[in-house]
Amino acid sequence: MLSFFGRASVSKATAPLGKALIRTGLTPDAVTLIGTVATIAAALTFYPMGQLFWGTLVIWLFVMFDMLDGAMARARGGGTRFGAVLDATCDRVADGAIFAGLAWWAVYGEQSRPLLVATLICLVSSQVISYAKARAEASGLSADGGLIERPDRLVIVLVGAGLTGLGLDWAIHIAMWLLAVGSVITVFQRVLAVRNSAGARDLLPLAPSGGTDTAADEDGGER
Repeated sequence: MLSFFGRASVSKATAPLGKALIRTGLTPDAVTLIGTVATIAAALTFYPMGQLFWGTLVIWLFVMFDMLDGAMARARGGGTRFGAVLDATCDRVADGAIFAGLAWWAVYGEQSRPLLVATLICLVSSQVISYAKARAEASGLSADGGLIERPDRLVIVLVGAGLTGLGLDWAIHIAMWLLAVGSVITVFQRVLAVRNSAGARDLLPLAPSGGTDTAADEDGGER
């Protein structure tokens, strides 16, 4: 949602920075790794300690830094397949660390079971949303769009955590449940988008006896 309306504006803002970083000798992959490691460290250090405002501030800084890898790739003339996979993988790990840090705080700091439930729903659904799109694209299908995408997810969780760190204790509860509901809706939207893709319900050919069954996915289950 936010990514649709704000992507062009963000690209214009990050393009000069991307060019400047390329001139320093940094690579897009290095920026991806730096941003991810810093985000993980901040999420798993500040959030469990209950330092929600400072944790959010540091995470937001490095989330913005991590966005520069795409600008750097464009300034360099294009990205690589490895870079795309690395970026997507690091995004999943960083998101998981943010929700894990908040889940720890929900249990041992806030001692709130409802908040823990909402956080775990966000943790699982955020991974499923991304996996559904990646798996669909690997199968030649489409799973774009949906109510909540990664930029929306980060804005909601970080605003909620940051406001809570400033003394608005209810903000994180509202943010996490809003995100949990929106993420579950997005999972269904993604699955529906895949179902409606051209060729999605065509029967897959069976492999010869003794070969690999192409109707089975990489985890060994039927699709």
